[in-house]
Amino acid sequence: MTDRVGAGTPDERDEVFHEVVPAALAGERLDRVVSLLTAASRAEAAVLVAEGGAVVDGVVATSGKVRLQEGQVLDVDPAFLPRPTPPAADPSVEFGVVYADDQVVVVDKPAGLVVHPGAGHPTGTLVNGLLARFPDIAEVGQAGRPGIVHRLDVGTSGLLVVARTALAYDQLVTALARRDVGRRYRTLVWGRPANPIGVIDAPVGRDHRDPMKMAVVVDGKSARTRYRTLAVYRGDTGGAEVSELDCRLETGRTHQIRVHLAAIGHPVVGDGVYGGARSAIPVERPFLHAATLEFRHPSTGATMRFDAPMPDDLRAVLARLGDPEVSEGDDVDTESAIESAIESAPGAEHGSDHESAPGPGLGAADGREF
Repeated sequence: MTDRVGAGTPDERDEVFHEVVPAALAGERLDRVVSLLTAASRAEAAVLVAEGGAVVDGVVATSGKVRLQEGQVLDVDPAFLPRPTPPAADPSVEFGVVYADDQVVVVDKPAGLVVHPGAGHPTGTLVNGLLARFPDIAEVGQAGRPGIVHRLDVGTSGLLVVARTALAYDQLVTALARRDVGRRYRTLVWGRPANPIGVIDAPVGRDHRDPMKMAVVVDGKSARTRYRTLAVYRGDTGGAEVSELDCRLETGRTHQIRVHLAAIGHPVVGDGVYGGARSAIPVERPFLHAATLEFRHPSTGATMRFDAPMPDDLRAVLARLGDPEVSEGDDVDTESAIESAIESAPGAEHGSDHESAPGPGLGAADGREF
């Protein structure tokens, strides 16, 4: 038996993928589908199958060459993946360091930089760069992604915290699981949300028809995104309205903000995966920036808050739009404003006044092109 991957973040640790094979993947080899689901290489997926980590219709698969059929039930246990080769230090990787001490590093990640090595990105990642500057993280957390406790999509810029010690790793992972880490994002979306302040409360999971995407699905994991509209623009948009939002994550599902906003009909500008790439506003990546990060320091318990200014490429987009038609400003405490609105709303305890994605039986899984 091969060595297996170690424990991950709360959402990844011991997670078994349970999927019904969609029509889009009918006829594909098992090892290719396993590779798509786990973001592993084909060779690693083949090892997983050989080790007994893939079950098709309740029977352990014996070969990655078998062709899957639509409707078959596939269970894949990533714990059977081979332990990844430790990433190497790479001083050429560029990223900003906002803060560093002997426990944590707060990074301002540029758009286009992958957080950790994976299929298609074996080198040149943030982790490779971190190892060059902070080699002590090599033994912290998972072998293939040392120090990483949460991630940002490759196209998302902004803040994330990295653990430098086992203590920091364990405490930050626990804080994320308890939703004690504050994460706020700035984004630009198509259209104007019906409610200027709201909560999108809808489960997020793999799209049943395309496992390479995420979607609002009935069997997904609980996910909540709070948002507040900061400004509405119409200039230089081809006549369409676009809105600048401040979003706060309560949970941290893959592509959560992108999926939630697309599901309520307001995809992120520039997001080609979930329906936001349109010629009226040319932008080379999703307009999404992790602007604020807040957490308790693992050793001192002090509240740490960091803010990252919007990068130049996104500022240029706003500059082309001109003055907003409606502006709420950005100097209001978004969290307090949202909390106040929700607490004062009739029936809000049950979510009746929240912005909601359509129920899965009403086509919510079609709220995608996250």
